[in-house]
Amino acid sequence: MEPMSQATSAASRRASTPGSSRISAGDKAKAYVALTKPRIIELLLVTTVPAMILAADGFPSWTLLVTTVVGGYLSAGAANAYNMYLDRDIDAVMNRTKGRPLVTGKVTPSEALTFASILAVVSTAWFWVVVGSPLASVLSVAAIVGYVVIYTMILKRRTAQNIVWGGAAGCMPVLIGWAAVTQSLSWTPVLLFLIIFFWTPPHYWPLSMKFKRDYARAEVPMLPVLASSRRVAVEMIGYASAMVATTLILVPVAGMTWVYAGVAAAAGAWFMTGCIRLYRRAQRDEAKLKEMRLFHDSITYLTVVFAAIMVDPFLPEALTVWAG
Repeated sequence: MEPMSQATSAASRRASTPGSSRISAGDKAKAYVALTKPRIIELLLVTTVPAMILAADGFPSWTLLVTTVVGGYLSAGAANAYNMYLDRDIDAVMNRTKGRPLVTGKVTPSEALTFASILAVVSTAWFWVVVGSPLASVLSVAAIVGYVVIYTMILKRRTAQNIVWGGAAGCMPVLIGWAAVTQSLSWTPVLLFLIIFFWTPPHYWPLSMKFKRDYARAEVPMLPVLASSRRVAVEMIGYASAMVATTLILVPVAGMTWVYAGVAAAAGAWFMTGCIRLYRRAQRDEAKLKEMRLFHDSITYLTVVFAAIMVDPFLPEALTVWAG
């Protein structure tokens, strides 16, 4: 196995090769966008908009919605760019990440660090001044610190529970969206936070199971690297159970309709079934666990639940009109 110091040196050499200075402006721009991990941010923003609609008990102003989403992208982009800067040694030895900009040399470490810092400053000021929510600004900073310091710098390389506690940073967009609308927090956004918190392990661990050799090579102690697939599946079922329970607790706390309750229960039963199937395949020690199917199903599940949350505030009026 290639020592981490050698991986770091290899990544640095690639980042400083003469060819990197000949990158076109378009490729350079694409590399900077890649630093923000746009596919991950897309999923985070899917949860922000429903939280804002629920907070407003209807549709907030377009200006508030757009500015909050833009601020969320800038904030999450900063955290992700810092993450790529700090993890460039890991990324260089993992097949899944060896095409990232800092590994290929399309962006140098100093450029990535400067870019991340600019996004962090701009996003903080954006929430405070443009969105007009000091609370959202503070929560944005907390999300960046949580992902960069708590997860990337402290937990990721030290504990198998890294994604559990470090994943809390990925739950912050619902709090930020709620704060942007109400300038406060309550039990409802806390429950939204917990839904994503409990969702994160059964979402990310299937991916880690698929690429556990990559993580082992990079010496990252993800749970699937250190524990059997059966144990990982058991823990996934536990977190998924807590997640489904939280979606249902939201019904009395937030005054959700029976429509949301039905969707949350059905989607939860469907996702739990997937987790149990993975457990049974692991118990039988099957060669193909079909982890990525559950990974993609987890994204579908979260999208469906938050779509139901987004639609729910409009249902009482719509049902009244339909009944009348």
